[in-house]
Amino acid sequence: MELIYLQTFREVAVRQSFTRAAEELGYAQSSVTMQIQKLEKAYEVKLFERFGRGLRLTSAGEELLKIAVQMLDLYQESKEKLAKQGGGTLSIGTIDSLASYFLPPWIQHIRQQYPDLAIRLQPDREALIINKVREGEVDIGLILENKPSDPTLGWIKIKEEPLVLIANPNHPLAALSNIQLEQLIGVEWIMAEDSCNYRIMLEKVLRTHGISYRIGLELGNPEAIKRCVRVGSGISLLPRMAAEEEIQRGELVVLPFAHPDIRLDLHMVIHPKKWMSHALSDFIEMLKSSS
Repeated sequence: MELIYLQTFREVAVRQSFTRAAEELGYAQSSVTMQIQKLEKAYEVKLFERFGRGLRLTSAGEELLKIAVQMLDLYQESKEKLAKQGGGTLSIGTIDSLASYFLPPWIQHIRQQYPDLAIRLQPDREALIINKVREGEVDIGLILENKPSDPTLGWIKIKEEPLVLIANPNHPLAALSNIQLEQLIGVEWIMAEDSCNYRIMLEKVLRTHGISYRIGLELGNPEAIKRCVRVGSGISLLPRMAAEEEIQRGELVVLPFAHPDIRLDLHMVIHPKKWMSHALSDFIEMLKSSS
């Protein structure tokens, strides 16, 4: 059972309202209802009952509240002790490209500062990462977005991350000094998976301007995309960080193309009520310094 369910239960019990508890915790009311239902299923008892227009604990709920308060206090004490010692776990929700090309040196920095700290990376899609931050399943989210998509969370822009069109050096477009959208008509694309936000952004621009295009390959991994671009006739759109090494080695070239609607920022996403350990606070400050 998740301790977060007991935190939610305590908040509902104190405020005698699912709505006010949801507001205090920063959750959707449906999330609060779901967590209470899971607790009732786990204990096989009813925890709340309607009393007129209000809400009150059942006798089983009153007993659980006494135990829950003790458990949560012990949990808070344990977190504070581990924070002072630099131990515990730091969970990071992020996307594959950031996990592979941005985070490794920063993870090494924080582990040098806190040798006993365990780091847990949870790669996922942007929307799922945001949901995990909202529900408290990860300590911090790192994603590429052009603007904050959930105003209830805390968003910190780390830096702009350039999106580049890449091709192999012998591609016909590589000989041009400037590429306009019309010159992309009919080219073969090697695309990221259809849920990828920068692919969605690219396709929206192409469709808006009536640029016909064909997808030769669709791949879910930046490394696979780069390999196929290097040996094939297709072009692709990737965050620059994902292709930087190949660009520096001359294995790939950046095509001279830019569009104002094809851009992303590296954002850090945090729940506004997130408890901050010393390690998490220091990690956040490290990332801010990378801008």
